[in-house]
Amino acid sequence: MGTLANLDLQLLAAASDPSDVTTLALAGVIASAGLRPDEYQAPVAGIGVEEFSWLLESEFPYLDWDVHLDLRAAQKRAAQPGNSIDEFSDLLALLWDHRVEDDTRSLWVACAVSTACMGANHLWQDMGLPSRHLLGELLATHFPSLHALNNQDMKWKKFFYKQLCDRAEIHACRAPSCAVCNDKPVCFGPEEGLPLAAMAPQGLALHA
Repeated sequence: MGTLANLDLQLLAAASDPSDVTTLALAGVIASAGLRPDEYQAPVAGIGVEEFSWLLESEFPYLDWDVHLDLRAAQKRAAQPGNSIDEFSDLLALLWDHRVEDDTRSLWVACAVSTACMGANHLWQDMGLPSRHLLGELLATHFPSLHALNNQDMKWKKFFYKQLCDRAEIHACRAPSCAVCNDKPVCFGPEEGLPLAAMAPQGLALHA
């Protein structure tokens, strides 16, 4: 099906509006599936095959049919999240609780963000976005109340997991507040780096 960068470009070339931040994010998460842990190598975890096909038809209506079928097959054969140790379902519930619209596109974005959180890089990188700023725009569009809670500009993955701990009334941090914590730079430092497509091995074939 091609390298991460090539698949991302194929998807965006087939989009109705390739500059739309939601379309950019969905394309990035789909294209970077092969870089995630095995359980999260579905193009978008948490949604069924028919729902995923509808996502492709809606967001990328001009996609080559063979590529569409390959992606559909990848979604079908991928294991669905079922590990109670990780936080996929909790992340999805957190995002869904803060949605501004009760629509299909918000569900796709919530699943895509939760899927990308299972990656090993900064969230904006694991979503295949060119910058952290666009991740903020995506979250402010679909989950504005959650975006507003991150008023100290915490790293997004750290912020989400802190929200989950707060919801579960788990006090995982040893310090009484972020202001006096020795690990503050780890949670609030800059999320710099290259876009994921630039970091991936050139010969990596996704869903081969």
